[in-house]
Amino acid sequence: MPRLFLLDGMALVYRAHFAFIQNPIRNSKGVNTSALYGFINTLLTILEKEKPTHIGVAFDTSAPTARHVKYPAYKAQRDEMPEELAAAIPEVKRLCAAFHIPVIQLDGYEADDLIGTLSLRADAAGFETFMVTPDKDFAQLLSSTCFMWKPGKKGSDHEIIGVPQLPEIWGVQDPHQIIDLLGLMGDSVDNIPGVPGIGPKTAQKLIADFGSIENLLTKTSELKGKQKENLETFAEQALLSKDLATIDRQVPFDVSWEDLILSQRDDEAVKSLFTEFEFRTLTKRLFGESTIVSSDDSQPGSDAAPTLFESFTTIADVTHVYHLADTPEKQSELFNQLAAQPSFCFDIETTSLDRFEAKLLGVAFSWKAHEGWYLLIHDLPSQIHDLRTGLSSPAEKIGHNLKYDLSVLHHLGIEVAGPFYDTMLAHALVFPEQRHTMDYLSETMLGYKPIKLVEIANPQSAIATQSDDLFAFAETKKASKELVTWQLSERLRPMLAGQERVLHDIECPLLPVLVRMEMEGIAIDPAALIEIGGQLQLRIDELTKSIAIHAGRPFNLNSPKQLGEILFNELGLADKAKKTK
Repeated sequence: MPRLFLLDGMALVYRAHFAFIQNPIRNSKGVNTSALYGFINTLLTILEKEKPTHIGVAFDTSAPTARHVKYPAYKAQRDEMPEELAAAIPEVKRLCAAFHIPVIQLDGYEADDLIGTLSLRADAAGFETFMVTPDKDFAQLLSSTCFMWKPGKKGSDHEIIGVPQLPEIWGVQDPHQIIDLLGLMGDSVDNIPGVPGIGPKTAQKLIADFGSIENLLTKTSELKGKQKENLETFAEQALLSKDLATIDRQVPFDVSWEDLILSQRDDEAVKSLFTEFEFRTLTKRLFGESTIVSSDDSQPGSDAAPTLFESFTTIADVTHVYHLADTPEKQSELFNQLAAQPSFCFDIETTSLDRFEAKLLGVAFSWKAHEGWYLLIHDLPSQIHDLRTGLSSPAEKIGHNLKYDLSVLHHLGIEVAGPFYDTMLAHALVFPEQRHTMDYLSETMLGYKPIKLVEIANPQSAIATQSDDLFAFAETKKASKELVTWQLSERLRPMLAGQERVLHDIECPLLPVLVRMEMEGIAIDPAALIEIGGQLQLRIDELTKSIAIHAGRPFNLNSPKQLGEILFNELGLADKAKKTK
């Protein structure tokens, strides 16, 4: 069966641009390439993994559509497209041309309509169709051979959605009922009004009960209160909203299946564009090492960090120097150098994430971007003096999730003196909406994945019993987390502008306080708690019986449905109760 992939170009470009709005990707000329980079990576994933036989990219045009004629406020609330995003769209089309992928657009119609029309034709022609979009509106087009290919978020894998997923995701059985849902609850993205007072849950229930807006509007007598009033008052608006949300599947345009056949890309044109936008990793991904533009010819801009979409490498792609402190002489050399540093990064490697059970395998140190030390713990009692001395110095201590390290060391009798700089806390201040794990930060901000030594130091593995082999393996993998953390701290410092005091005066000084509190715990009296719990349960039982008497029958107080039935239908509680402020 031929496989047709239809890309919602505008939605994908928007998504890529705003995914990196806090840390945009720029080339050495300062051009924001976030949208272009995100789009091309999604495209490459499809070409490499999905093996389409046919493909096309649909775009909107600036011309008004029939929806604007019917409802002038359609999409009127949207902000003007950012200049950098608008500038990226022609470049995306240039890339499509270099890949010999047709761009489909027609004045008077949206990309949704073009994809809707082609997917309907494809169903009839025996294609398996995948609509590449994050837009929920496309769910109305699903069929046994037509699916949504929804790009993943924050590095997660994509999701394929078909008719069987409709009940779980949207609470309806039939794809056409997606239009009814949108007609009732509206769509703030497109400024479709819907019916006031009806949200997603209510819309799902009404469509489940009545099947469609049209049938619902003929049976409003079965409803009550404000819901009935609103549906009768805004009946025409509900039908208009459904019409606005309906994708046109009869667009009069000529696109043949031959036009959409995936053909050989123009390698020279692709290389030229990748060079222009300084996509070195993508060039390597497609064409190998020999074609990568040298750093003398093309330098990344200050914000051109690897991104969520990039094909990540490991830390092995950058030369690093590792020192193993496995003898008393090497240990002395390590701590002598450490004592001279105003700031250093450290990371402990343990046998467990449970701070009370964790045994110390080693401690990694770094105070330069690409150089690190690893102190192998072979006899903690004989090494603890140097550790205490080194970690109690007035130097700034840098780490990621330092509370864990401080807790384990505290449990072992080693106190670490501040000041502290925690990259996890710093990142949470700069990008509170993102994940803050080490893997995520190293991928999105530095472009490689750290491999923790604890992952290769399994006590059951043969390599864990040989210290030289353990570190040699770590060096081969270039996996020292402390090097990554040091580089992250350097990257995050300038981003903290305006929030330095929050990190340095509140968040980081609080770390040792929290450690002591959590390690100390609090004393409780189990017998007293049991007695209080029994008293509360007696009171709950008394109130439950009283409520059942007033209601006229017992019911489940924890069930909103049963409670609503009692309050509104049986006790006649006013449906115009005032909302609390």
